[in-house]
Amino acid sequence: MGRLYLVKLDGRTYSCKFCGSHLALFKELMSKSFHCGNGKAYLFNTVVNVYAGPLEERLMTTGLHTVADIYCNCCGRNVGWKYEIAHEKSQKYKEGKFILERAKMIDGDVTNFAIDNNIGGSDADDV
Repeated sequence: MGRLYLVKLDGRTYSCKFCGSHLALFKELMSKSFHCGNGKAYLFNTVVNVYAGPLEERLMTTGLHTVADIYCNCCGRNVGWKYEIAHEKSQKYKEGKFILERAKMIDGDVTNFAIDNNIGGSDADDV
């Protein structure tokens, strides 16, 4: 297996909830009004650090679509899907676009930090 190269995005990003790998820039967000089996989902123009699974036909609330699930390149977890073909004329705008499930990503504005509960002195003081 070859070396894994991940794209690091500059600016406000959405990242994989499971490993923190960047998935998309905020400016690529097209809509927050999508839904999936896990709740909310966002439509993006482009995403990075993902690979697609096999194509399959899915009957969704907006009609029949040919889609491929997408997986994080870093941890391999399913993070959403890509619209390949929209069979309804009114849904053609989705073709080539990506859905990221909200429950499987974190917003880059969220600050993750750890609090050190060890109130003691520095290491030099402990010697």
